[in-house]
Amino acid sequence: MNRWGCDSFCESLARRHFLRVGSLSLVGIHLGQYLQMRGLMAASGVKVSPAKAQACILLLLEGGPSQVDTWDPKPSSGFQPIATNVPGIRISEILPRMARHMDKLSIIRSMTHEEVDHPLGREYITSGHRPAPAMEFASVGSIIARELGPRNDIPPYVLGAPHLTQSYYGASSLGAAYNPLVVPDPSKKDFKLKDLTLPKSITEKRIEDRRGFLQVVDDLYRRKEVLTEAATRETFRDKAMEMILSPAMKKAFDLSRESETTKDAYGRYGFGQSALLARRLVEAGSRFVTAAGYNLDSGWDTHGRGSGGENDKKLRALLCPTLDQTLTALLVDLEQRGLLESTIVMAMGEFGRTPEINPINGRDHWPFCWSMVLGGGGLQGGQVIGASDERGGYVAERPISVGDVFATIYKAMGIDWTKEYMTPVGRPIKIANSFDDTTGRPIEELI
Repeated sequence: MNRWGCDSFCESLARRHFLRVGSLSLVGIHLGQYLQMRGLMAASGVKVSPAKAQACILLLLEGGPSQVDTWDPKPSSGFQPIATNVPGIRISEILPRMARHMDKLSIIRSMTHEEVDHPLGREYITSGHRPAPAMEFASVGSIIARELGPRNDIPPYVLGAPHLTQSYYGASSLGAAYNPLVVPDPSKKDFKLKDLTLPKSITEKRIEDRRGFLQVVDDLYRRKEVLTEAATRETFRDKAMEMILSPAMKKAFDLSRESETTKDAYGRYGFGQSALLARRLVEAGSRFVTAAGYNLDSGWDTHGRGSGGENDKKLRALLCPTLDQTLTALLVDLEQRGLLESTIVMAMGEFGRTPEINPINGRDHWPFCWSMVLGGGGLQGGQVIGASDERGGYVAERPISVGDVFATIYKAMGIDWTKEYMTPVGRPIKIANSFDDTTGRPIEELI
């Protein structure tokens, strides 16, 4: 990110470098790419979907939570199952708050894939495609950004996890314009989106003065340059200024507007405040926001001793209480604000954990059968989709792929889930890719 003093700021307003002002990312999309995306959407005539679901929040449970200790309790778990507010649905005792709100979410207990490593698993759950050395695939957030475009001049795809910088969270061949805006940890006291913050030495009035001066320069320059090109550049420049000075943008990212009670409700840690920021962003107009914050202490990667910690101890003391608090707060907050019917919420990791405890009291990586939850956005809650075997190790009924989940989300958002994108090398890529490269199918019970 560029920083300017007074002299260099004046220079940064030079005609050919103006779009570097207010760069909108730490590692993701910048302002010029965002404005380019808006132009592409307008030129192609893409319309905002009339579908009920207008946005999606992904709570990313980094490391992979144990299915048998959370959403699919089994006798091998060290925790007891408890009843929920939906008759017949039982979840782990260490999720007591969520037990009172299971009517808002449905559980998929038969998720499955074959990627056993964290990076490969995350790449799979973000794109629906098995990782390939010679190919990068667009993430679901980038696809939604491309298909639906921005609302209210708010970036459509935001990644609330500055430590997650891998390319598979991005747009790949769709172009950098559809990469996520990556924001820092909102639980930090000094949190702010620095790309939208002017240097203290530069006031908005000084910017307006320089805009007037720049207009004079441009008027002279236009006499020597094609008018269409100059007009396009001026439009981008003006939009860039609007973004930097936009009250809507500043408001969306300003957590100081939230009450202390609300901040406490979500949890005063990275995961909780990331989810709170996600709510603010979808309320303002974002389409897809990933909320994370489990990067510290290896997250849900509960192998055993060391950074992973003992599985049962860590789940009871840290992981499940934070998930229980934050997910419940998000659902209740969205519902009270009238946003739950238009916002899909899903919580998942890159895989599950082994049904057996290993010799050092941990659980290892297990992608062959795992659980996730989703609801809101018009999706039907209070259901269980699929089933695992008696140990929670393999799918017993109805294998579900990430591509099937994507197809469900796309359908809820009014996107054609059967669509394919053509890569620069002429290879068609499914936006909802299921097992054996077939097209994913929406989960009928949810739609």
